[in-house]
Amino acid sequence: MIVWTVANQKGGVGKTTTAVSLAGLLVDRGHNTLLVDVDPHGSMTSYFGLDPDSVENTVYSLFQDTSPEHTERLIRKTRFDHLYLMPASTALTTLDRQLGARAGMGLVLSRAFKPLADRFDNIIIDCPPMLGVLMVNALAACEKLLMPVQTEFLAIKGLERMLHTLKMINHTRQPPLPHLIVPTMFDRRTRASLETLQYLQEHYKEELWDKVIPVDTQFREASRAGIPLSLMNPKTRGSQAYAELLDSLIGAEPDASENIAV
Repeated sequence: MIVWTVANQKGGVGKTTTAVSLAGLLVDRGHNTLLVDVDPHGSMTSYFGLDPDSVENTVYSLFQDTSPEHTERLIRKTRFDHLYLMPASTALTTLDRQLGARAGMGLVLSRAFKPLADRFDNIIIDCPPMLGVLMVNALAACEKLLMPVQTEFLAIKGLERMLHTLKMINHTRQPPLPHLIVPTMFDRRTRASLETLQYLQEHYKEELWDKVIPVDTQFREASRAGIPLSLMNPKTRGSQAYAELLDSLIGAEPDASENIAV
């Protein structure tokens, strides 16, 4: 089982789109995949037709009980073969205040995921855009970190904050967490996209995926339909770009349990 985390300390950069698109591609290849929404905004939860304001049995309750029996009750089958969801609730916004400095709260997800290793090939965590106990949990639990960055200059600050957070996490983690920066929403017709991509290539070349996720209005249509674009229309530019991303992450690995090299 591989645990992936999709994170950036800025909203609106394509985190949920990246998580859902990769999940769609993985299940299309026959991988049992669990999506875990730890963002109190619940964008991924809403994507699959649930209301984070009213849904019951969510990630929130893991912070009271990580027993295998309880974790199992939180996993919901979606209408797509091999694809499952652990939803978020808006109550997640209260966790940092509730937990304070309680010991061991950064490893809740890690403990909850261990019994799932025989059931799922992949777990993909969609993170909130702010540093707190939820992001710390997601980074501690994962083996692969993807950082989507919208190709516009305001997104660079979020990336810088995310890399600073990663540096702090790696002080207590060995080996360091493999990570990859993924340029998203790229529009070659705009100067902002072209200049931001150039900046990323100049400053983060060793950590940067060598391709881009383009602007594609079909992502919006897929979200409205509640279907991963890679399942709804695998021929779109966006679907094909995410397929290339997935191939670059696992396609060359002889064993899917190995970490990506960056």
